[in-house]
Amino acid sequence: MATSRSSVAQFNVWDYVVFIVMLLISVFIGIYHAIMGRRQQSNSEFLLGGRQMSALPVALSLTASFMSAVTVIGTPVEVYRFGAIFWIFCISYSIVTIISAEFFLPVFYRLGITSTYEYLGMRFNKYVRMLGTSMYIIQTVLYTGIVIYAPALTLNQITGFDLWGVLVATGLICTFYCTLGGLKAVVWTDVFQMSIMISGFLAVVIRATVVENGIAQIWNNSYHGGRLNFWDFNPDPLRRHTFWTIVIGGSFMWTAIYGINQSQVQRYISCKNKFEAKLSLYLNMIGLWVTTTCAVLTGLSMYSIYSQCDPLTANLVRTSDQLTPYLVMDILGGYPGVPGLFVAAAYSGTLSTVSSSINALAAVTVEDFIKPNINLSEEKLSWISKGLSLMYGLICIGMAALSSLMGGVLQAALTIFGIVGGPLLGVFLLGMILPCVTSIGAICGLVVGFLLTMWVGIGGQIYGPLPDKTLPLPLSTAGCIFNNTEQPSTVTATLWSTMNPVTQPDFRPEIADTWYSLSYLYLSPLGTVVVFVVGLIVSMLTGGRTNQVNGDLLITKRDLICCFCFTDTSDHSEEKDIKQHPDETFEIGKDNLAFTHQDPICHDKEDQIQPNTYL
Repeated sequence: MATSRSSVAQFNVWDYVVFIVMLLISVFIGIYHAIMGRRQQSNSEFLLGGRQMSALPVALSLTASFMSAVTVIGTPVEVYRFGAIFWIFCISYSIVTIISAEFFLPVFYRLGITSTYEYLGMRFNKYVRMLGTSMYIIQTVLYTGIVIYAPALTLNQITGFDLWGVLVATGLICTFYCTLGGLKAVVWTDVFQMSIMISGFLAVVIRATVVENGIAQIWNNSYHGGRLNFWDFNPDPLRRHTFWTIVIGGSFMWTAIYGINQSQVQRYISCKNKFEAKLSLYLNMIGLWVTTTCAVLTGLSMYSIYSQCDPLTANLVRTSDQLTPYLVMDILGGYPGVPGLFVAAAYSGTLSTVSSSINALAAVTVEDFIKPNINLSEEKLSWISKGLSLMYGLICIGMAALSSLMGGVLQAALTIFGIVGGPLLGVFLLGMILPCVTSIGAICGLVVGFLLTMWVGIGGQIYGPLPDKTLPLPLSTAGCIFNNTEQPSTVTATLWSTMNPVTQPDFRPEIADTWYSLSYLYLSPLGTVVVFVVGLIVSMLTGGRTNQVNGDLLITKRDLICCFCFTDTSDHSEEKDIKQHPDETFEIGKDNLAFTHQDPICHDKEDQIQPNTYL
């Protein structure tokens, strides 16, 4: 498809109307839940929806939180530049869902916790808990600020939206309905925003199918362009995306998100019973398949349309992250309101991610820093949570502004979940699987794992991998129509480098082509394995052999036997509160009330948790 700059339409009044209506509906949902819940001022109601949420809205919220604007805008470009191998992530999502639902969920659910990092305090001590919470807060604030900034920059350059106006408006809108309505407002706005995102993807795919005279033509062009590269079994860990890096590395990375990340766990533990919680995760898995498939089809459609005229090489856009909005304006610009729908979809991804993060940040701050140290009523804690939501919203807006001044931050943040999430996943697995692990072992493992992944991650940003490892696919400008002032560029940039151009240093050490070129997806398993090994060794040297641990804090034989069991419909009110005074630990075991706790899913006497029934 030949194209030129003049062929791309601009936003019109109906596009603005559609976009503004989407924002207003999100705000009204927050106001509605604030009014409906005005008589329910408890902290649990604000942070967990009273633990009475149902599976379907929670599942849609989990999926929407995953779909940030980086996903809506960036995934089609990933497929356009590197091929449809990205779809293999659907295999990772299946593995992650099973692990999260059958291993992590039973432990978190029976403990009745609000913050996942409460577990670290129960299993180890308050220092491990505070360290884990601090790492999560830093990670989430940084990532959330970038999620606000990246789409604002892209859509400013494509649609003419004022950069700072959109940046501030996005942060304030999320902060507003999170502060007013709490978790219920977040979940139900996510449900609405999820429908908008899928509609935006479908609008692009359907119109592209019409433009290209059928899906068969899109598939044929993609095949001949090398984009249908699903099965690359190269075991090289330095290759950015292969079957193994995506399935192994992607599974570790997303387990750190769905298994232990507060913003995700907080949703499914808010369900009314374990059945609904598990169901929400499995429905979310289907949602991830659908959204990933839509994004991949959008990327293949983009390649089919621009296979003979790459807008990036032809200087029709300045960076690759502008390609998706450019495609929307190109093929949907003649349909008033439809481009506005896709822009609304991109911002729905931003709103859902930011709102989830703000609510989760408030939750961990209250549960891990305030409640253990200050005795306050539920009503006062509720007001503090609202104040924290407001504070974190403003901090994230400030971080978004900082991102605009520090170009390298954006690229670094794309691997932040691997750098921080991997070590955190390792310390949770240590606590849940190995009763011999001590608090000293957990701290040493967490610190060493984090420093190592940070070393590799920062090195990878300074000395980016060479094209022979990222393998960008060829593009063409043979079919472009140029005027006298526009000529094709000779530079073909990759997705990551165009989002944040990184100037390669004059000196490139040998380690840059080995250690620093490790696939970003392997940062998470690297951190997890290092924490596991270091934590175990240190624990054995610090009295771990005699360590006694409460069985409820471990993944037990009963949890494995009851895998995929959906018969438990007990609600949270039937659970026993096994939390003790914040200064007490759970390492003594038999004196802990949790030993008298019986999970309703296994009713036989021999199935009750006993000391040392761990794996």
